[in-house]
Amino acid sequence: LAKQRLLIKGGKVVNDDLSVMADVYVEDGVVQQVGPNLNPEPVTGLVVLDATNKLVIPGGIDTHTHMQFPFMGSRSKDDFYTGTKAAIAGGTTMIIDFAIPQKGCSLIEAFDTWKSWADPQVCCDYALHVAVTWWSDKVKEEMKSLVQNKGVNSFKMFMAYKDVYMVNDEELYAAFSSCKELGAVAQVHAENGELIAQGAKKMLAMGITGPEGHELCRPEEVEAEATQRAVTIANAVNCPLYIVHVMSKSAAKVISRARRQGKVVYGEPIAASLGTDGTNYWNKDWAHAAAYVMGPPLRPDPSTPGFLMNLLANDDLSVTGTDNCTFDICQKALGKDDFTKIPNGVNGVEDRMSVIWEKGVYSGKMDENRFVAVTSTNAAKIFNLYPKKGRIAVGSDADIVIWDPKATRTISAKTHHQANNFNIFEGMVCHGVPVATVSRGKVVYEGGAFNVTAGEGKYVSRPPFPSYVYERVRQREQVCQPVPVKRAPYTDVVSETSAMP
Repeated sequence: LAKQRLLIKGGKVVNDDLSVMADVYVEDGVVQQVGPNLNPEPVTGLVVLDATNKLVIPGGIDTHTHMQFPFMGSRSKDDFYTGTKAAIAGGTTMIIDFAIPQKGCSLIEAFDTWKSWADPQVCCDYALHVAVTWWSDKVKEEMKSLVQNKGVNSFKMFMAYKDVYMVNDEELYAAFSSCKELGAVAQVHAENGELIAQGAKKMLAMGITGPEGHELCRPEEVEAEATQRAVTIANAVNCPLYIVHVMSKSAAKVISRARRQGKVVYGEPIAASLGTDGTNYWNKDWAHAAAYVMGPPLRPDPSTPGFLMNLLANDDLSVTGTDNCTFDICQKALGKDDFTKIPNGVNGVEDRMSVIWEKGVYSGKMDENRFVAVTSTNAAKIFNLYPKKGRIAVGSDADIVIWDPKATRTISAKTHHQANNFNIFEGMVCHGVPVATVSRGKVVYEGGAFNVTAGEGKYVSRPPFPSYVYERVRQREQVCQPVPVKRAPYTDVVSETSAMP
């Protein structure tokens, strides 16, 4: 790999801030030159990729995946090998997965477990968020150790999954305070877990056992309420907040309003919420309906994807992931008689880039530069990977995709590389196709063929206090603190009160 030299010729280099016709020369896995008519010497041993009439973009960063995740009595189908292989086929060169401990268990042990699964398998670079599922002094110390010694700078708290992962408001406040102190990004799964638990009981008592019950017991106001609560608590702490998988108009409006009030909040819609909707829960075919079950659910309002895409295009929402957590139909059938037992999760790691190009750029809602921002650059900035990741520039990692904006592909479970027998975007025709994917300077996918082995990807440490996130937070800490009013002491009579019985 160290000897590999690569020249990408004749394409248009697209970053989040500008596009320019230029060649890109890569050596030792790092971009060495960007400019017109490059002719690096010697010619021998130089791999040349022709990008004429194509875009040369930073590799996608999927901010939200769950590979081989043990969850709801099963384990997600995509492991770190099949999942990252599917990612590079779709134009994604880095994933950020979640290490999730059970309540009462060690965060560091969970991190070590997930890393031991990933290291021998990954086909592209990866990092790990860590979930905080309970609170104690030990958790606080482990968060500190993860930031200082393991390269973790983001922690996720669940406001849903009562009795499994859910934390209460007091624990949220403590976790947010720790994140702020450590320079980490606080993430939340924003749904009111108590209302979901009560709603599920109500639906089952009414005889609603199918997948539609999943959405009916967690309507979008349940997501919006928790989003507002998380924003309020984070603002009280002056902690930056990142809302994962934004699924509804209501929650998106809360985030948009908070950002316009100056709060440091980021919203992450996912490929599923941008590319399909929850009308599928009412499909007469149980297996079809169950395949779309995820938490929070997709929304039955069919105008939701377009609404979310508009907000993403205009920076009310900031970044995109997938929540890729695949369960096949047999696994979903664990809940054939009770929707609360259907494992939550959908595909997307291979589909995200094309779905967002189709629904965002091809539809005219966003331009190519914003596409790069929401699929790569903003994630790199928020999680302190920039400019090594998320940009094509001298000194940046050579994670690059040659993108054909005019080519089309039809998404199908028959042809995708995700380890699942169902695709929630089945039959969708997408303009915008990755022609070649370069990871760490090596062409790992080209023209439908892979050239990658398990374990070639690397774990990427992320330092704390990303300036993109924390610059405003630090400044506010200095200048926005309340101060007591200076006044003369009160010297008059003070009434004597007797204790009431």
